[in-house]
Amino acid sequence: MKIQGKTALVTGASRGIGRAIALELANHGIRRIILVARNQTHLADVASEIKAMGVEGIVLPLDLTQTIDVNIAIANTWKHYGPIHLLVNCAGVAHQAPFLQTKLPNVQAELSLNLMGIYNMTHVLARRMASKREGRIVNVSSLMGKIGAPTMATYSATKFAILGFTQALRSELSAYNIKVTALLPSLTETDMVRNTQRFRWVASMTPEKVATVLVNSLGKESPEILVGWQSHLAVLGSRIAPRLLEGWLHLTAPKGKPKPQSPLWSRSF
Repeated sequence: MKIQGKTALVTGASRGIGRAIALELANHGIRRIILVARNQTHLADVASEIKAMGVEGIVLPLDLTQTIDVNIAIANTWKHYGPIHLLVNCAGVAHQAPFLQTKLPNVQAELSLNLMGIYNMTHVLARRMASKREGRIVNVSSLMGKIGAPTMATYSATKFAILGFTQALRSELSAYNIKVTALLPSLTETDMVRNTQRFRWVASMTPEKVATVLVNSLGKESPEILVGWQSHLAVLGSRIAPRLLEGWLHLTAPKGKPKPQSPLWSRSF
């Protein structure tokens, strides 16, 4: 997909990987970026950065879990700014805790945003893309969507689900010339990481690295985009030596007392 002169919508764009993707798209000549997140102030800051690069940034504060609000907002946005050619679903939330200590409200928050949030935005935009018979959808999953991580059970479950969702859509929407891809970053230095216990011996990458890999891959037809050598190694390990990989995960998983749980709205895995 050539992004020059196109319009993109990026969710979770106020910080972390979403922000980095928006800036990288702007750096590669996209015409307009619709920035979606809950925090209007942070979105305005990103829009200012994009404007300085000669790209139009549209601030769209939105709670993706509210289906009616999402439908109304996208209908109005499409009407005023024209077709959206690229959707990057990046918004997500994570709560870290040993499974036996998880709290139901935190589980519900992860399921609501990570699954229903991506569904709501994708459903309303895919219908419009289908009418134009053109579009690209990128769903940001995680390496944890391939390999379940201790202390991140619900988060891992939602990221596995996103891969299944992406695969199903890729088949269904191909008839409408809509390409659907999953992006799988590994540990990334964002606000989320600063509020979690680290997995030992796991090197992190920057959001800018993730964004660069994604934008450089938009011209390809890859169904999944793995980011970083650790991701490739871990996925290979899960295929040829799954029990060895499970043992490694047990060794690297956090062992100390979990930090108090709080919403982590920035993408990191």
